Amino acid sequence: MTQAQPPGAPRARIPGPKRPPSSVPRIRAGLWKRWLWGGLALWALTAAVTYATRNTTLLPTLILLGSFLVPGTFVLWAYERHARDLGVSLILGCFVVGGILGVLGASVMETYLLHPSLWMFLGVGLIEEAVKLAALMYMLRTQPRVRGLRAGLVLGASVGFGFAAFESAGYAFNAAVGMQGVDLRSLLETEVLRGLLAPFGHGLWTAISGAVLLAFRRPNGRYRFAAPVVLTCLGVSLLHALWDSMHGIAIWIVARLTTTDLPLSLFAEGYVPQPTDTQEHLFTLFSVGGLVLISLAGIAWVRSLARRDPSWRNTP
Repeated sequence: MTQAQPPGAPRARIPGPKRPPSSVPRIRAGLWKRWLWGGLALWALTAAVTYATRNTTLLPTLILLGSFLVPGTFVLWAYERHARDLGVSLILGCFVVGGILGVLGASVMETYLLHPSLWMFLGVGLIEEAVKLAALMYMLRTQPRVRGLRAGLVLGASVGFGFAAFESAGYAFNAAVGMQGVDLRSLLETEVLRGLLAPFGHGLWTAISGAVLLAFRRPNGRYRFAAPVVLTCLGVSLLHALWDSMHGIAIWIVARLTTTDLPLSLFAEGYVPQPTDTQEHLFTLFSVGGLVLISLAGIAWVRSLARRDPSWRNTP
């Protein structure tokens, strides 16, 4: 017969079973800042050394650093702020594998389906947005529980930014290697320009379409291509097409405002022959202004989607 212990007597504690250490890697808060500033410093150092030594073996390092700096920053920020529950492996898989699959699929389809025409950029927008969504669906084929606006925003952006990173690397390589040898200045200009524009392009568009796609995903993992999903894909493709064709649209507007006749060579060559100072200023105004308006429309769209999900917090 056991006796009750007096009040205040120490009680023995039976240790519980120890939990095995988690196999999921943890990312410390603020890594996206260290990635951004550390990567920017390394890119600038690599550019300076390459320019000083003319060592072409540094070109792959320079291209990869410049192409992945901004896309990687935004993916890390999205993971830290809104998607730790999704896991590092899924985010990284969407960024790398999804981005590569999107670039490969778009390259094949654009080669065999598109030809130079007035509607070519619309075809580019439809194809690239479709293949990025297909890549996202492929990455989630074994993840039936991943659904909802928040997951779609983060994972769609990851695929889109991966697509942008690999595409930018290709553009940078083409800018660097020409018939006259290596053009380092053109390479740096291309990387800086595409880095500044990266947050307003593929990542933004695929975040929108991915959010709506996963919002309508069924609990069993099947996708439901309801009217909002289809309309969203078409709307995002239109934004993409307007972005790509803004150069030509700006030329057309300038020509309509400043000339009475519109020669066909104006559109075939892609620039205004012997432009006046007024035409140059107007072209800059309309081309840059058009990109700004498209970017604002995409940002407003993605913010409206984020606000519909109560789990989306700390959105700046």
